[in-house]
Amino acid sequence: MKATPSLLLSRRLLLAGAGGFALASCGDLIGPPQAPKLYVLKPALPPAAPGAKIKWALSIALPNASAGLDTDRIAILRPPSGMDYYADAAWPDRLPGLVQDALLLAFEESRRIGAVARDSEAAHSDYILSLDLRDFEARYDQPDGVPVAVVRIGATLIAARKRDIAGHLDAAEEAPASRNSVAAAVAALDEALARALAKIVDWTLAVPKP
Repeated sequence: MKATPSLLLSRRLLLAGAGGFALASCGDLIGPPQAPKLYVLKPALPPAAPGAKIKWALSIALPNASAGLDTDRIAILRPPSGMDYYADAAWPDRLPGLVQDALLLAFEESRRIGAVARDSEAAHSDYILSLDLRDFEARYDQPDGVPVAVVRIGATLIAARKRDIAGHLDAAEEAPASRNSVAAAVAALDEALARALAKIVDWTLAVPKP
């Protein structure tokens, strides 16, 4: 039977409607992902350190980090040795920059050194503090247990003029979270980082003038 013009028009409308439905369905599936919730790193700063004010200048390098930590995602470590990240959660910036900022602030709050800056600011310095961010994750010893925050930072102090190594410190700290949640894990990371920063500041300020 030969199709009439009205029947052809009905078929075209039906196909157009089906195509529009398919596109709408795909749009629901491939739309933008949900924005992660941002967690701010806020370690408690150590109180002003006792002692005379330091008369040499310090430059703080951006910490070196593996690809797994050089990110804005919040890392977790699951048994036996698998690294992963919390879903829908992130730092406001890449972790090495946040640690560098926190350490700079810790030195400033010590009130014992006036000349301290990031190495990217190209300021004059007597010492360069080189950093390796080796651990910064919430470790789960049990799959659904309460995590433990693990922070480990290697610090190397280098005389800027002669490039001699003045000393090395491995600042490693752990702090248990209060419960199994992202917020509690971040609070524990703050606690562990605060203690590691205090170690680095005290150790650095004990070095004699080059």
